[in-house]
Amino acid sequence: MKYIVALVLGLVAGAAIFAVGAVYNPFTVDRGLSPLSLTDAEVIALSFSTVPAENIIYTNNGESLQSPHPEKVLELWEVPIRKTSAMATVMRDARNQPAGIGIKISSKSESTRLLNGEAILDSVWYIYAPQHGSMFVRQTENYWPFIREVAFPAWKSSANNWRGTWLGDMTSGPGALGTASVSGGSGRIKGLEMVGIESMSVRAFSADTGFVSAEGRLLIELPELPDETEEESAL
Repeated sequence: MKYIVALVLGLVAGAAIFAVGAVYNPFTVDRGLSPLSLTDAEVIALSFSTVPAENIIYTNNGESLQSPHPEKVLELWEVPIRKTSAMATVMRDARNQPAGIGIKISSKSESTRLLNGEAILDSVWYIYAPQHGSMFVRQTENYWPFIREVAFPAWKSSANNWRGTWLGDMTSGPGALGTASVSGGSGRIKGLEMVGIESMSVRAFSADTGFVSAEGRLLIELPELPDETEEESAL
């Protein structure tokens, strides 16, 4: 019996050491400054809520931390899509006014390596913003900094929640500088190939129910377009 107790205690201690080692791994570092934070190019800025109840629709497999919204929405419980979540949300401009609608689909990635500080999601956006047109965004996202600095402290808290101010870039690729790939589909951005960054600002998070107060933001950098007067003079 004493050997079984020792084995159980050893497994628990090993799991605890692994968790602490993963969270406080000195070899995992944040990227630092966003690649689009100092750009001189024109940038499309769109914000949205990451709280399911504040979106038009949000769904997953029904067993994840965050509950689908509205209550009777169909859940993604089939085997091929059990690790996928989907949402439709209102996109807002820099003045917090409705600017369009966005549909996001995210799936857990097999490239996740927690010991390397990589908790990866592969995600795509389809966004229609009347002022600009439609666009398709393809990206990989790394949630490890959020897990380490927000989710883990919430789980460790006696109240199972975290409150504060956290801001971080989620996009980690596929661009060489950790940017998303953005393609214009219609409107003034039709045919343009652009880059983007998705970031998230969190003020409250629950280890029981997920995001309580949080907002996401997409920055899309427009390529420099030739001036019409220059084109005319060239002709």
